[in-house]
Amino acid sequence: MSAEASSQQLQKGELMKKGYWAVAYRSISDESAVKAYAGLAAPAVQSFGGRFLTMSTSQVQAHEAGLQQRTVIVEFDSYEIALAAHESEAYQKALQALGSGAERDYRIVEGV
Repeated sequence: MSAEASSQQLQKGELMKKGYWAVAYRSISDESAVKAYAGLAAPAVQSFGGRFLTMSTSQVQAHEAGLQQRTVIVEFDSYEIALAAHESEAYQKALQALGSGAERDYRIVEGV
């Protein structure tokens, strides 16, 4: 579902739950691959109406089993759009650029 289709559903009065990407970087082995990924991923995400809520690299307070690593949270207008953005050709190219440059805990979740 595109951002435009999501907007049309909202205009019809249907309330949709937002979708989120929650990504914690466990380790980075190739910073240049991460930079190449970021350069491709940001426009891919934004083309689906994704909004970066955090891209923290320094202000992370880890608790319990958490790691003090880079954390990215992206908000989408719906869970379906979040899934579609991940599966898009543009984002898949970004993932190819990342390759094995980072180990990440990556989740797509539905809001409440």
